[in-house]
Amino acid sequence: MRAALLQLNVSDDPAANLAATLALVDRAVAGGAGFVLTPEMTNGLSSSRDHQRAVYRPEDQDETLAALRAAAAKAGIWLLIGSLGLTTADADGRFANRSFLIAPDGTIAARYDKIHMFDVNVSDTEIYRESAGYRPGGQAVLAETPFAKIGMSVCYDLRFPHLYRRLAKAGAQILTVPAAFNHITGAAHWEVLLRARAIETGCFVLAPAQTGFHAEAHGKGRRTHGHALAVAPWGEVLADAGTEPGVTFVDLDLSQVDRARGRVPSIDHDRAIEGP
Repeated sequence: MRAALLQLNVSDDPAANLAATLALVDRAVAGGAGFVLTPEMTNGLSSSRDHQRAVYRPEDQDETLAALRAAAAKAGIWLLIGSLGLTTADADGRFANRSFLIAPDGTIAARYDKIHMFDVNVSDTEIYRESAGYRPGGQAVLAETPFAKIGMSVCYDLRFPHLYRRLAKAGAQILTVPAAFNHITGAAHWEVLLRARAIETGCFVLAPAQTGFHAEAHGKGRRTHGHALAVAPWGEVLADAGTEPGVTFVDLDLSQVDRARGRVPSIDHDRAIEGP
């Protein structure tokens, strides 16, 4: 299976972001990819809750989701939409940060709502409270496809290894980590965490990413790390997209999963621990 990681530099304009995403999907298909992955918040990054309320839609009305489902069906590919910001029926008005796996006929094969919210003080001037606008999911998702079992996650989930161990023990061979990783924490932690998750689980890790400064018409903007990454089950980096938007290809040999787990079968070696 040839996979293609898309690296985007989205704004807060979903229509413009969709056009850029579809152009990269076309490039990925032309390059022979049968599995294409977009990053977190493919429909846009915004620091304004008012703007989010103005442009986000429920799942069944979201134009980005509809267009990417149609693109997957036209090309006959598997497509991971890293995530979309969507409105929900929640009483508190919070949004969903939802990842979708789209089948080659355009149907939704799996959905995953980001579990862990990015509530951090990166610096004195960069403070994030994702949970103020987005409600966390509570369900781990393993999607079965003809080519692999896929464990789904989103961005900040990367820092919680028990999620990935649970997915691997349930049979995951590929872990997806679409992200809009902060440029400060990304420089320090992005690659080492992705490699660690691959080594711990014996899975391929595919992490499409947002990159650069994201200009906003209705907010202050933000900066993301880039470096969409593909990591093999033994932990070696197979592809690094750098910091420019574009398409990065990687060929996956799923026999490497069994090979890595055969050499170090640590996912079968859990023991009960008492204390503290």
